[in-house]
Amino acid sequence: MIRAIAIDDEIPALKLVENFCARSSEILLQQTFNKPTEAITYLKLNKVDLLFLDVNMPSISGIDLYKTLPHKTMLIFTTAYSEFAVEGFNLSAVDYLLKPFSYERFEQAVAKATEYYQYANTKQQLPEQFIFIRADYSLIKINLADILFIESLDDYLRIRLVNQKPIVARITMKAMMKQLPEKDFMRVHRSYIVPFRHIQNVRNKTIFIAGEEVPVGSSYEENFLKTFNR
Repeated sequence: MIRAIAIDDEIPALKLVENFCARSSEILLQQTFNKPTEAITYLKLNKVDLLFLDVNMPSISGIDLYKTLPHKTMLIFTTAYSEFAVEGFNLSAVDYLLKPFSYERFEQAVAKATEYYQYANTKQQLPEQFIFIRADYSLIKINLADILFIESLDDYLRIRLVNQKPIVARITMKAMMKQLPEKDFMRVHRSYIVPFRHIQNVRNKTIFIAGEEVPVGSSYEENFLKTFNR
């Protein structure tokens, strides 16, 4: 089970999270705190997997509290203020529950946390079959087999997928390459990453994938052709 704590200055809000966690088979709620300072002390001594964290608290905001933690955990914001959603996204929150939220919406957030928790705890043991990307204020699971190619758009990447709409995410090419298995994906241009499995043919410094043309950069050509031919 996922070990969690809840932090909120409003007692009724804590009671609701406590009730919902009790109904969930995935979450073990270890403690609740209505005083953020006590939660910070607890977190310095105890490692948990997930925080249910209110944003707008009088002594310290949930955003500032999270930034002070010595180790990062999965984070689900619980707040009545939608304007904090962007900041929550920047802090890599798993989800953002807008008060008042239902048990069904709570379950959706827990499902995301559970999936990411399982991924994070098994990725060192099993061959990678999927990755998680943050886009549209959500944590999106992408099957590696579905990636046709990845294109850089300044500060964003567009991930082209098989029979799906492209996903646009704010992430660098370097960071993306770290998530992808080296044996299956390769950077072939300053603006393109391709998977070997979907390459149909290569001609005149051009890779053909699903009817699309991907250029091969001059500085990448030798290494790409050597790896591709092998």
